[in-house]
Amino acid sequence: MEYSVQLTFREQWLDERLKFNDFGGKIKYLTLTDANRVWMPDLFFSNEKEGHFHNIIMPNVYIRIFPYGSVLYSIRISLTLSCPMNLKLYPLDRQVCSLRMASYGWTTDDLVFLWKDGDPVQVVKNLHLPRFTLEKFLTDYCNSKTNTGEYSCLKVDLLFKREFSYYLIQIYIPCCMLVIVSWVSFWLDQNAIPARVSLGVTTLLTMATQTSGINASLPPVSYTKAIDVWTGVCLTFVFGALLEFALVNYASRSDMHRENMKKQRRQCEMEHAASLEASADLLEDGATTFAMKPLVRHPGDALALDAKARQCEIHMQPKRDNCCRTWLSKFPTRSKRIDVISRITFPLVFALFNLVYWSTYLFRDDERE
Repeated sequence: MEYSVQLTFREQWLDERLKFNDFGGKIKYLTLTDANRVWMPDLFFSNEKEGHFHNIIMPNVYIRIFPYGSVLYSIRISLTLSCPMNLKLYPLDRQVCSLRMASYGWTTDDLVFLWKDGDPVQVVKNLHLPRFTLEKFLTDYCNSKTNTGEYSCLKVDLLFKREFSYYLIQIYIPCCMLVIVSWVSFWLDQNAIPARVSLGVTTLLTMATQTSGINASLPPVSYTKAIDVWTGVCLTFVFGALLEFALVNYASRSDMHRENMKKQRRQCEMEHAASLEASADLLEDGATTFAMKPLVRHPGDALALDAKARQCEIHMQPKRDNCCRTWLSKFPTRSKRIDVISRITFPLVFALFNLVYWSTYLFRDDERE
């Protein structure tokens, strides 16, 4: 919430008390280095936090007094100025930082500051900032009214655009790679428990460490930033991959329990069938005679049985499954199906999030511009 600037500040005013004879143009101006010898405007930087003058090798200041009473004051200053920033779009944001100059004690009845005609603010051509680009600057007035009167004020608004390439390389691409690495566990065998757990926990801790490192370099604010949305969603995807393994592990154990129950049921059915066959053999051995009675059927009974058979055939036709069920039926266990579904669902949802994220914040950035 602050920025530092090194500037050469110049101001000029007319003091008729300092008129002197130039002896026919022989004296162009007089130069002073002590500002206490003449009257000076009580200008101060209202949003300054700290600042200092430059005194190497000599004090970087001069005062020129012209024959008609005009005074030019020039000094080199280094300032640290406050710059309240709106970080909702960080790091896709633009910031406006101001440089405010006002009169401290003289009201507008006695002192008025005016911008010089032409080009009042000049920026060096080789200006280079590591994380920002100075797009433009605007000059304006910012007079303030208080209980003691109205005071003259000048301001310069500097429009900075944050360089996104640094954050793309340092934050966005590593977060994408961590999320993709967490998906590797979907392709590992469900019985490789140490490998899947270590992969999930490692990516989760790495993502959490990177998130805390990002927030450590930013001031604490009460609203959600664009980078918070990105890191929060990436952390959720990594955490979801870890939870997916827990679900796969539970489904695998459930499948094993179901298979064991089926084996026990088959064994019981085989034992029961064997006992029935043994009892039937005993009955056949103990039987002596059977009474045989002829069965006489009416011709209409045969037609009725054929109709019932056709009706049963119609009702017993299997239903056609959709393509997803047919494809999932290739994987017999539920744990394998969860892994296969996750291989498709996680990348698709993450791609959809990227589409919504970039379209939203880039559009809002252009709209704000």
